[in-house]
Parts: sequence; structure tokens; C-alpha cells
Amino acid sequence: MSADSHPASATKPLTLPKSDVSSGVGLAGLLGLVVWILFCRTFPVIAETAGLGEGYGVLSGPYAALTAMAFTAGPMAVWSLLVDKVHLRPSTGLDWSLRRSVEEVLPVSTVKIIGLWATWAIIAALYCLCRWYWDGNYLFAMEVLAALIVPMVVLSVPYIIWLDRFMTDQRDSTWHFGAALLVREGVDLEQVKKHWRAWIIKAFFGAFMISILPPGFAYIVEANPAAIIANPFEFGMLLITLLFVVDVQIGTVGYLFTLRPLDAHIRSGNPFVAGWLAALLCYPPFVWGIIGNSGQILSYEGATAGWGHWMAGQPALLWVWAAWLIFLTAIYAWATVVFGIRFSNLTYRGVLTNGPYRFTRHPAYLSKNLFWWCSVLPFLVTNGSAVDAIRNTFFLLVVNAIYYWRARTEEAHLLAEDEKYRQYYDWMEANGLITAPLARLKRRAIDRFSGRKGSSAEPEAAIQEPAE
Repeated sequence: MSADSHPASATKPLTLPKSDVSSGVGLAGLLGLVVWILFCRTFPVIAETAGLGEGYGVLSGPYAALTAMAFTAGPMAVWSLLVDKVHLRPSTGLDWSLRRSVEEVLPVSTVKIIGLWATWAIIAALYCLCRWYWDGNYLFAMEVLAALIVPMVVLSVPYIIWLDRFMTDQRDSTWHFGAALLVREGVDLEQVKKHWRAWIIKAFFGAFMISILPPGFAYIVEANPAAIIANPFEFGMLLITLLFVVDVQIGTVGYLFTLRPLDAHIRSGNPFVAGWLAALLCYPPFVWGIIGNSGQILSYEGATAGWGHWMAGQPALLWVWAAWLIFLTAIYAWATVVFGIRFSNLTYRGVLTNGPYRFTRHPAYLSKNLFWWCSVLPFLVTNGSAVDAIRNTFFLLVVNAIYYWRARTEEAHLLAEDEKYRQYYDWMEANGLITAPLARLKRRAIDRFSGRKGSSAEPEAAIQEPAE
């Protein structure tokens, strides 16, 4: 379904729907992450004060980065359950008054356990077959997942049986896949596809996110801000890296903790092939050789030196530019933080209408693409070649177009899933600080090229601010 296939109603008032995720969830996770980073940075002092002796260094290893996920996920889960009480929402598919007996649910639960274990076995086999998972940063991800497989297998049994005691519809997509393996009656192939879309997303992005946890975390824990605070470029890059660490840590939690009692389960994966193509183009291994550095197909960094080079010797301009790049990265990180425990690509897990999503439907894509333009400065080249400058500019525009494509396919998915997103979409078209002016420009451009008149006028619907 096209994002433009349902124009805003001319009779129904436009209101901004309440977000399915409160702002407090992400802030709780952010606070937990900051506490852990400070603990890791001050561990030598803590160890000495606690009488553990001298000679301890900061905790900057890969498992310290992994442990940060617990400090991020824990507070978000507590906030979700105790403050937002998400476990009571109908969208969880749980009814806590059911309390079926174990004997009653065991036949269904057994099929689901078989389906889940078979899924993990297939994913493990795919990890083994794909060479890139056994090189570089991915080795850490494989080490972590290999260590987790036995606890996951063991804990999945009581977890599934417990959930089935309260699920309103026990025969979910996992059951349908298990039933298909056992050649049972009543299998819905659409549910089997739904099951695999969700697990491919978790497997693909989960391994990638774990693999990129350690480097940025180590840099932040080991950094000495006092030594670089006078250097606007170095200090700016430190804060930018810190914001990317926030994004990666909370994003990784979102991919891995898709728990139904937290209302964070994957309700559906994007069913559109175009959506998958647009997203996968931006991540390893597909991005290798396609986007970015010199020699790749969509290379926009040929003979570039970046903002620090071109502004060297101009401290005032460096500080201003560093602040601008930090601002863009902060928007990017904020767009992840506001998801709380529900962040992931290619999924529908509820509708967000708060935070930066109050101003534009795609704050992360907008800020990320602006960051590339302003940090790389692709039109400035060290070899003086106008051809290289044009190439860089053209290919970064192509990358921007890929992200626009991603945004459109994501909108198509959400519009097909939830009327609430349609309400959000329409409200943003008329009221979004960034989206509304762009929508008006788009309508005027369409009118101009199509020869229509009058359709670019503002919607006649009564515009209402959301209740606080």
C-alpha cells in the first residue's frame, strides 16, 4: 500500500495518537547505561577503595560492553512493567486471568518448543555457512551466541509453557511453524512466513549489533576528555562516539529482548521485498563493496578529507561545526532511545508519536544523512578534481535515495498494519514541524507537474493539539 493512498480526511479531526512507548522507558535505559559507563571508567578507584588492591584498569573489554546491555535493558523492563504496566495491554496477546493448567497447554507448547528449537538450529547452520560471521568483529558475536544457546534452549521450555497459560491465542506463528514440521493439520502458511520474517530480522541484525558493541564502548571508557577538551575536532568526535554508543546499546537491546510480557514482541516483519532490499543494502555483508569508501560502487568519499581537515586552523568554525554534528548525532541517538526496548528494523512493534517523531516521521534517517553531508563534505576533494567532487555528490545523493526508499517501504508496512499509524501519518502531514512544510512542497510540485489546481491547499480538517 502506498503511503499516499489514503489522503487525510476532510471531515474527521486530526489528532496526534498517544505513543505506544512512553518517554520514560528509553530515559530509564539511558540512565542505566550512563551508570555502567561511569562504573567502568572509575573501576580502578572503586577497586582500590573496596580493598581489592591496586593495578586494576578500566573495564573496557568486550564483555564489559556486553554487560552494559543488562544495565540498559533492566531499567527499561522495570519502567515498562511498574510504571507503564505494559503487561496489562491487550496488544500483548496475554490475559492474566486465564491461568490454564500446565497439562492443558502442554500439547500446544510442545509444538511451539519444537518449532522454536528448529528455528534456532537452522539459524545456527546459516551462521556456520556464512563466512563473514567468522572474521573480524563478528567473531565476538558468534562467541556470545554460542555461549547463550544452551541457556536459551533450557529456559525456553518453562517460558513457553508459562506464556501459553495466559495467551489468548496459543497458536501463534511459532506454533504454525512447529506444526508444519510435524505435518499437523491447521497450518497457516502465512503464519509460517510471519514467523520466519521475525526470526530472520532478529538473527541478521542481532549478530551485527553485538559485533559492533565493543569498539565504541572501549573508546568511551578509555577516553581522557581533559586531554582533548581544547581540541574541538577531537572533543566533538568523542561526544559523537558517545552518542553512537548510546544508539548501539539501546538498539541491541531492542533486537534481542522481544518479550511478549513487555509488549515488545514483533507483531509483524515487513512483508515487502522492496523493504528488505532497501534495508539490507545498508548493512554488512551487502553494504561491503556498495556504499561508502573509495573503490565501492556508491563511493562518496573519494579523495575526501572531512570537516576536521578543511576547517583546521579555524577554532571558532571548528567548534560551531562540531556542535552541529553533535546535534545531528544526538537526534539520531534520541530516535533510538525513544523506542525504548522496542527498537529494530523492518518490524511493527507499536507506533511511536513522541520524541523526535513529533517533528518528522523519520528523524534517524534525516539526521544520519545530513551528518554524512556535513562530516564528509563530499564536494570538497583533496586532489582538486571537479569530476571526483561531482561523483561524490552524486553517489551520496543515491545513498540518500536509498534511505528515502527505506522510509517509504517502512511507512507502507505500518500503514497496512495499524490504523493508529494512519492517524499519526495524517497528523504529521498537517502539523509536523519538518514533515508538514515538506508535504506542502510535495503537493505543490505534484500540482505544478500534473496541471491540477487547488489540491495543494491545507487540509480542511479541524487540527487539534493532542491532550497532554
